[in-house]
Amino acid sequence: MKSKHYHFIGIGGIGMGTLASLLLAKGHKISGSDLKDNELTAQLRKNGALVTIGHHASNVQNPDYVVYSSAIRVTNPEMIEAGSRKLPLLKRAEVLAQLVNEQMGITIAGAHGKTTTTSMVSYLLLNAGLKPTTAVGGIINGNSYNAHLGEGKYFVAEVDESDGTFLYFRPLYSIITNIDFEHVDFYKNWEGILGAFRKFIDYTSDKGRVIVCDEDQRLKTLVKESKKLALLYGFDPSCDVWARNVVTDGFHSRFECHTKFGKLADFELIVPGRHNVLNALACISLGLQLGISVEVIQKTLKEFGGVKRRFQLKGQVDDVMVVDDYGHHPTEIIATLKATRLFNKKRLVTVFQPHRYSRTKFLLDEFVESLGLTDYLVLTDIYAASEKPSEGVGAKDLLEPLQIKLGDRVVFLKKEEILNHLTEFVQSGDLVLFLGAGDIYHYSDELVNILNKKKVMV
Repeated sequence: MKSKHYHFIGIGGIGMGTLASLLLAKGHKISGSDLKDNELTAQLRKNGALVTIGHHASNVQNPDYVVYSSAIRVTNPEMIEAGSRKLPLLKRAEVLAQLVNEQMGITIAGAHGKTTTTSMVSYLLLNAGLKPTTAVGGIINGNSYNAHLGEGKYFVAEVDESDGTFLYFRPLYSIITNIDFEHVDFYKNWEGILGAFRKFIDYTSDKGRVIVCDEDQRLKTLVKESKKLALLYGFDPSCDVWARNVVTDGFHSRFECHTKFGKLADFELIVPGRHNVLNALACISLGLQLGISVEVIQKTLKEFGGVKRRFQLKGQVDDVMVVDDYGHHPTEIIATLKATRLFNKKRLVTVFQPHRYSRTKFLLDEFVESLGLTDYLVLTDIYAASEKPSEGVGAKDLLEPLQIKLGDRVVFLKKEEILNHLTEFVQSGDLVLFLGAGDIYHYSDELVNILNKKKVMV
């Protein structure tokens, strides 16, 4: 294999950094830039990548390829430089798809749960000794297999439907967790969303399987319309793989798993919520297809510690539990808020940072309904991500209907005001949940530090 030079614009993003790590491990030269340092850029530097902070035309030396994500605008100086020099420009997903399609691809798609499910599957194949290559869009708690270069024939990858790039992949097995009214800025309507997933199902190999969640009626309809071999998992006995007698207690869940041939085994998880039981069923379904022993699957799921920013416990001080979660869509918010009730805390205090103006605009009513499940809500400004501020929607558009629903149990604060408010407001027995896909997670760590210092001073 001849070594190539790949330059990544936005190398600090989890998806970009994961791909850069894989190419680096394969012996390619990697350079890249981002607006700020993080754990991922530090690790890439340690492994030999040249990472520059700030986007400048001079960062583009003489690469063979320039890789960019959907978050990078055409006005980016490095994009302009690459274009003017006619350097080959590749989307992140194009490069990842090339790698996956060269092997036996196992892809995980869906609006919610795909990072956790991809992580479970990756961990399973590693435990089974199958030596997979993995690319996960999240950092796994206590493990480093979000980017793992293996010697085996399988490549496990989380694929992104947000901009349609999951259609570059031709997997042997595809797991689809669910479909939701998401990324409407790209798809425009349900017809666009369903059309893309219909194609994704059709692109799965006839020699493999499409593994889908029975709980999603739209997804079931797409599978029935397709000629692909499908496997359904869920809670209904009509499924190919299904769970019964589900018991949830805090971070622990237990359930019986059944197949068409009867009871398979009992399973235990250390990640909370019924949604994670579904993720586990997807993993079990694939494991059975690959011939992995039930004992290995049981051991894997019992050990799996979750993914950072997916209901991640940041600390517990004087019976105040502080949790951080990436949830930024109403469906995710409902699942997360329901999971908090497993801990029997006196009060659920939620800090929510809306993510993207377009999502807030299109799903305003759904956000109000889902956030109404909390006991107390701190709302802050919208995190724009790659969008420009929109005059059509703002945090106040969420605040006003939430005030009708929650009354004085909701307050709007600037981010810099949140910690002072929580320090005075939080009581013993509370669960404080920081919720959102932006930068709100920084404040969860700070709150834990403040509560610990307060404890020492008392």
